[in-house]
Amino acid sequence: MAFRNIAKEFQEFINRGNVMDLAVGVIIGGGFTAVVNSLVGDVIQPLISFVTGGGTEVPGLALDLNGNVVNFSAFISAIINFLITAAAVFAIVKALNKLNEIKEAAAPKAGLAKGATEEAAPEPRVCPFCRQQIDEAATRCPHCTSKLAGYRNDAEGPLDVDTSGTCARS
Repeated sequence: MAFRNIAKEFQEFINRGNVMDLAVGVIIGGGFTAVVNSLVGDVIQPLISFVTGGGTEVPGLALDLNGNVVNFSAFISAIINFLITAAAVFAIVKALNKLNEIKEAAAPKAGLAKGATEEAAPEPRVCPFCRQQIDEAATRCPHCTSKLAGYRNDAEGPLDVDTSGTCARS
């Protein structure tokens, strides 16, 4: 019985949109990383090497410390890789935000969005005496206990209430 509950909860978890979006993002991110690495390794690094006159590595950016090499060239390459990735992600997010703005602006024109008058909530009922908000069906104000229109006390018979706050038996 407990296994079925766990399996059902797991199935609900997997079927949520957020999990699927995350999975798609990771898969696309892996492919995008390969493209960016190729751009940095095959295009930008050779251009840097050409400008500096070096080979595949930028000369003078590596230190040899008793056989341990500190490679600043690889670090600079990683920074360039990160900046290109960040710029590409920024451009994609910016384009998607612009697309969403265009869709939101076009929805009312196409009749796909409700008008502001349809979405507006009705004005709340207010006690004429204490000006506090009261329920629509109230016959007495819960704040000042004034008798409102529709108030009736069965022991006293029906009452008519005017807006001045005085009651008159009918």
